[in-house]
Amino acid sequence: MSFSSLRASSAPHPLAAHGWDEGWEAEFAPHGVQGLVPGRVVRVDRGLCDVVTPDGTVRADTEFVVPRDPMKVVCTGDWVAVDPAGGDPRYVRALLTRRSAFVRSTSSKRSEGQILAANVDHALLVISLAVELDLGRTERFLALAWESGALPVVVLTKADLVDAAVLGHLAEDIKAVAPGVQVLAVSALTGEGVEVLSAVLSGGTSVLLGTSGAGKSSLANALLGADIMDVQAARDVDGKGRHTTTTRNLLALPGGGVLIDTPGLRGVGLWDAETGVGQAFAEIEALAAHCRFHDCAHGAEPGCAVLAAVADGSLAERRLDSYRKLLRENRYIVAKTDARLRGEIRRDWKRKGAEGRAAMEAKRGRVR
Repeated sequence: MSFSSLRASSAPHPLAAHGWDEGWEAEFAPHGVQGLVPGRVVRVDRGLCDVVTPDGTVRADTEFVVPRDPMKVVCTGDWVAVDPAGGDPRYVRALLTRRSAFVRSTSSKRSEGQILAANVDHALLVISLAVELDLGRTERFLALAWESGALPVVVLTKADLVDAAVLGHLAEDIKAVAPGVQVLAVSALTGEGVEVLSAVLSGGTSVLLGTSGAGKSSLANALLGADIMDVQAARDVDGKGRHTTTTRNLLALPGGGVLIDTPGLRGVGLWDAETGVGQAFAEIEALAAHCRFHDCAHGAEPGCAVLAAVADGSLAERRLDSYRKLLRENRYIVAKTDARLRGEIRRDWKRKGAEGRAAMEAKRGRVR
């Protein structure tokens, strides 16, 4: 069923509620000629996936699209071409080009990226107000969100647990580390802010991201208007919860748009996210444009606009430290798969080592 025929009949495409549009229609066209069926992956489980198609949700095998590159494995949110009805089993035959992808590095020593969600418009960073804010983790999530190509939104959950004055201060703390990002406070218990968030998410694909106990499943239920996701209480001592969501699931929202719920993330390592880091620390990047030297490292160089901002209090030193930390981490991750960059890092280490030894020798000479 094509968009041109739908326009003539004014009937909505069966996949429109899941994000199907003219762009996907055009890309899928060559596969349609081969008799394949379009669909969106709503869940992946050990080589099999659930795919919503014009004729309903089907179970499909991903055997024929298993690549050597882990970045090209089928993921929740992907648009795919699957076998038509009648096959047993049915197979995913092709993966349509992703428009965006939220990627983190794995804990593996093999330097691999892991795709958490594909074709996402909004990356919702869910933060619980029941525990102390971790600004460093917030900055890390935001860097990954910006890098993904999605628009980040910070959602402060459990707003019913703090009074208005405290909520205002906490929201300002988050806004200070999230320049240009919308920050919304919600309560799944009272419904506060849920309607506003639903309006923001309508018409696109959103992914919920955060640690266990942040309230993602409760928020998902509030947005869905039904208790679809399992919910467990977080520990009072530290606000942490168990993984009530164990797979990534894509669900259609009643007010429009679709939502991908993810398991709680213990770690969120960067994965080739230099651009995302720059966007997450946009004010530092803007200051850096006014440094005397174009390659200023913002360490001890004369004429550094970033250090001047720290000195006059307009830029928090913690913010600069976090920026440096994430850039170093990202450079290290990229260097694992980039021989040229590894060489640059080694030369930089040798140079700094030589400078350190020279400084020590000079100090010893003065002591004598």
